[in-house]
Amino acid sequence: MITLYHCVSARSLRPLWLLEELGLPYQLQMLPFPPRALAREFLQHNPLGTVPLLVDGAARLSESAAICQYLAARHSPGGLDVAVDDAAFASYLNWLHMSDATLTFPQTLLLRYRYFEAPERRQPQVAADYQRWFLARLRAVEAGLQGQDFLCAGRFTAADVAVGYALLLAQHLGLADQFGPAVAAYWKRLQARPAFQRALRIQHEAAQAQGVPTTPAPDLRP
Repeated sequence: MITLYHCVSARSLRPLWLLEELGLPYQLQMLPFPPRALAREFLQHNPLGTVPLLVDGAARLSESAAICQYLAARHSPGGLDVAVDDAAFASYLNWLHMSDATLTFPQTLLLRYRYFEAPERRQPQVAADYQRWFLARLRAVEAGLQGQDFLCAGRFTAADVAVGYALLLAQHLGLADQFGPAVAAYWKRLQARPAFQRALRIQHEAAQAQGVPTTPAPDLRP
């Protein structure tokens, strides 16, 4: 049985959404945010104290994009992954890893220095700079979606889940009104997916059942 450790609307939503897309059985262990401070026992499972953590037998993964790649390849060959001999394989890997390293990273700094730090430690200029950084990098997604509904291989893949989370985080930050037309239409398509809607509902139901706050708290890794 796969176990996913998750905080509401953190980066661990990527694997939760993908698990729902794949229809795999799993256990969802909800944690308060940030778990490294509010669930110290979790450090026994992940010394970093961050989510996600996915346990699948002997496999243990803590990077959300890597988990998407792992689940798609191991549990959905020919489905939500892209084979190594497919012409779209390089594009698939690039989008998967761009989703976190290029798109989510600047948003976490925006969050930290605009909202999460104590008032005297907030840095409005830093937050504004990283907001511009994110929106500038998002132009690559706008260009990549020209003439197609999804990012690569002519179909929905795990890369769309990974990039889709960055768009959800941007929406939480009030940046969705600055999406280009292709990204805005793409984000609507992703939100309409039943698996995405189930993942949002399931995380809140699980949080309530496990006594964890349900306020979205995107993941920070300072």
